Amino acid sequence: MARARIAILDFNRDPTGKQLADELHAALSVDPELALITRDLARAAAVGLGYQGSLNMTRAEARDLGTAIGCDLFITGDAQVVRRSPSSGAIYFESYASIFIVDARSGALVQWDRPSLQATHAADALAVLKTELRRRAPLYATTLRRAFAAQLQRTLAWQPTEKGEEESMYLDLTRDQGLDENIIPPQPYRRLQPAYTEEAARAEAEATVDVLAWIDEDGVVRRVEVVRWAGFGLDESVTQTVKRMFFRPAMRNQRPTPALVLLRYNFRRSARSQRQR
Repeated sequence: MARARIAILDFNRDPTGKQLADELHAALSVDPELALITRDLARAAAVGLGYQGSLNMTRAEARDLGTAIGCDLFITGDAQVVRRSPSSGAIYFESYASIFIVDARSGALVQWDRPSLQATHAADALAVLKTELRRRAPLYATTLRRAFAAQLQRTLAWQPTEKGEEESMYLDLTRDQGLDENIIPPQPYRRLQPAYTEEAARAEAEATVDVLAWIDEDGVVRRVEVVRWAGFGLDESVTQTVKRMFFRPAMRNQRPTPALVLLRYNFRRSARSQRQR
């Protein structure tokens, strides 16, 4: 039976991130269905590719990273212990880990998680986070096994085919090649702003989400696909928002035409969230 090849990358460059990545690696290594790639080999491959630990990757970047490592799925993230000084109450230490499970074949973000705990002392905060990662490891292992099974299913079902008739109807406006003067891109009747989620606010995340949108000749969004993911609920926020939008359809030679477009949404921390740090 084939085992999923899993790589766990450092959760940042400082000792805390590396310790917690080691902790999760050890916890997942006991699963007989997972083949964990040596941490040093995974780290060397990522560094050789120039990976800097981003949690905001395009699917192409994620696939390239997976190919360089030679894995089926990989886990990347960020983990820290930080001192908090609230406006009221005693000083405390927060420990957190942002865990991103990525399909190295498709480049898709499979799952994200962000355990966060508090303690009076930094060492205690680190210790309870290690315990929490060990507790959650079986849940991550289940996600990894299911994602690998889905990979195998896609491989068995794959057949080389021509682009579908329906897909070929869409004018591809995603490539940076300039527009013919007879082509007018689709325009939204009203621009909707995706919500900056509570999860993103807690993580103080700043990220960009890119989606492909298939817009038919009536200006209706028929399909949305995330091609740069950010986690923290932001991908879902963008997808749901785009699906609610209506467009003036693309025009080619003064006639409505289905079009494929790339939409980009940038998320930044609010001034309020920065003041609350």
